[in-house]
Amino acid sequence: MTVSLNELLAEPTSGRRRAVVLDSHDYAQSVFLQGKPVPWQEPMAFANFFGQVQGVLKSDLALLSLDRFYAQRVAADPALQAAMGAKTRTGYALRTLLGDAETTAHVIELATLFSQTQRVPVVLQIPSPMQWLALTHPFSGSNDVSGLDADNAENASMYVADWLRGFAALPLIAVLLDDRGPAVGGVPLSTYSPVANVTDHYRWALGQRHDDHVELHGSQLSGAVISAEFWSSDSGTLLPDGDFLVGEVPRQAVPEQVLSRITALD
Repeated sequence: MTVSLNELLAEPTSGRRRAVVLDSHDYAQSVFLQGKPVPWQEPMAFANFFGQVQGVLKSDLALLSLDRFYAQRVAADPALQAAMGAKTRTGYALRTLLGDAETTAHVIELATLFSQTQRVPVVLQIPSPMQWLALTHPFSGSNDVSGLDADNAENASMYVADWLRGFAALPLIAVLLDDRGPAVGGVPLSTYSPVANVTDHYRWALGQRHDDHVELHGSQLSGAVISAEFWSSDSGTLLPDGDFLVGEVPRQAVPEQVLSRITALD
C-alpha cells in the first residue's frame, strides 16, 4: 500500500526529525551536468540523472519539476507555439498546451518511468493554474496579465484537472502547485476545486507553494521554506518553524557547503 503524505510527514523515511523536500533541479544541472541541458526528452537518462542527485541530497520526496519540462518544451517547439497563439481568447494557449497529444504522451512516459525508478515517493510540481495561465497568456497577443482574475484561474484549473487525469495510474504522493512567478494577484488554493477533486479522487495530496510557505489542501500541516542563505553559511543559520521543510538549493551553491548543510537538516 502506498504511504500517504501525512504518514511520511509524521515519520520521514530519511530518519530526520522533520521531512525535507528539496528542489535541486537548477543546482543539479549546474553541478552534476556541468551546465549541459537536462535530458527531458530521454526518460531513462533523466531518471538516472535525478537518481544520482537524490543519492547525494536525500530529499524525503522526489520532486518532478514538470513546470520546467513544459517551459523547455514550449521554447523548443515553434509549431506548438503557433498552435497556442492561434486564438486570442484568454486560456486558449494553456488549453492547447495541455491538450497537445504528443507533449502529453511524452510527459506521462517521463513521469511513469520516473515513478518506477525513484526510491522515495514522487511529487509532481506544476505551476498553479493562475501562474500557468499567466505564463502562457503572452501567446494570446498580450503581455499584460494584470486583468487575469479568480474566474480565469478557476477556468484554467479545469484544464489542469483534465490533464492530471492522464497520470491516474501513477503512484504519486502529491501534486504541488507552484504559485511563485509572474506578478499576478494570488488566488487561494480553494479556488482550484476542479484540481482538488481530481487529487482527492486519486488519493494524492494537494499543496500550493508560496515564496515563504507551503500549504496543504484539507490539512492543518504547513511547510516552512529554507532560506537561500542557509546553503552558503557554515553554521548558525536557523531553520524555520514548520511541520516540514521545503528548500531550493541555489544554482551557484558550493557543493562542499551543500553537503555540509545537508547534515544540518537532520
